[in-house]
Amino acid sequence: MRKQTKEVQIRPAWKEVLDRHSPLLLPVAHDALTARLIQLAGYPAYQIGGFALVGAHFAYPDIDMTHYGENSMVIRNIISASNLPVLVDADDGYGDAKNVWRTVQGYEEMGASAIFIEDQVAPKRCGHMANKQVVSAETMVSKLQAAAAARRNPDTFILARTDARDPLGLDEALRRAELYIKAGADGVYVEALHSIEELERTGNVLKGSPLATSILEGGGKTPWIDPEELYRLGFSMILYPTSVIFRVTRTIQRALEDLIEHRPMPPRDSVTFHDYEEIMRMPFWAEIEDRYQHEPKTRLELPK
Repeated sequence: MRKQTKEVQIRPAWKEVLDRHSPLLLPVAHDALTARLIQLAGYPAYQIGGFALVGAHFAYPDIDMTHYGENSMVIRNIISASNLPVLVDADDGYGDAKNVWRTVQGYEEMGASAIFIEDQVAPKRCGHMANKQVVSAETMVSKLQAAAAARRNPDTFILARTDARDPLGLDEALRRAELYIKAGADGVYVEALHSIEELERTGNVLKGSPLATSILEGGGKTPWIDPEELYRLGFSMILYPTSVIFRVTRTIQRALEDLIEHRPMPPRDSVTFHDYEEIMRMPFWAEIEDRYQHEPKTRLELPK
C-alpha cells in the first residue's frame, strides 16, 4: 500500500512571510495549475492578478470587463490548489465602501492572505496602460478604512495601490501613499514607476512601510531591475503580472503551430504523462482510493 501524504492547508500570515522572505517575489497564477506549479517551484507566496486572470479565463483585456462575481469563481479554485500565502487583486473594490467590505470578506473567506485595492476611477485598467484616472484621495481613504474594518482575521494584509503616478505625477502618488498608510493600510503599492530614479525616491520617501511595485515584462513602464537591488531601494514585494502568462501564451501558439504542420511535440518543451500525473498528485489520490474506496463483498438484491 502506498504511503499516504497528508495535505496541510495552514498558510502563514503575510507579515510573517515578508519578515522571512524579503524581497518577496510574486509571480501571478492565472489558474489553479499555475498556483500548484508556483508552490512546486519553491516560492514562498504568490499573487492572483487581474491582468492574467481575465485574459486566461475570459479572453478580455484588463479594462474592467469582469468584477467580483466572475473573478471570485476563478479565484476560489486557484486558492484551493495551493497552500501558499496569496495576495489577491481586488481591483478598485468593485464599487463604494460597502462593495469593498463585501469583497474583502469574500476573498478572506476563500483563503486570501493579502488583498490589494487601487485608487483608479471605474472603469479601471491595467496599471501600465495609458489614460488612467484616479479617484480623490479622500474616496480611497474611505475604501481603505472599510477594508480594514471588514476583515475578520487581523492578519489579513491590506495593501493600498496608487495609480496616481501617470495622471497626477510622482509627488501626488507619494503623498497618497503616505495618506493611505495613515488610513490603515498595512502596506503600499506604487504602480508604474518610470525609472530607477523614481524607484529610489519612492523607497526613500516611504522608508519603513512595506512597499510593493510591479515589473511588467514585455512592455511595462517600470524597468527590469534585479530583485536584490529593488530590495536595497526599499521594496519588499515585487509583483510580476506578465512573466508567466506571456510565456504560456507563446507556448500555446507554438503547440498549435506544430500540430497544424504535423510536427510532433518537442520533448524539451513538454512534460511527460508521468510528470503531469505527479504534478496533479495522482499518487495521493490513488492512495485515497486504495484506503477508502471498497467494493461491497456481496451484492444487495433489490426487491422485485
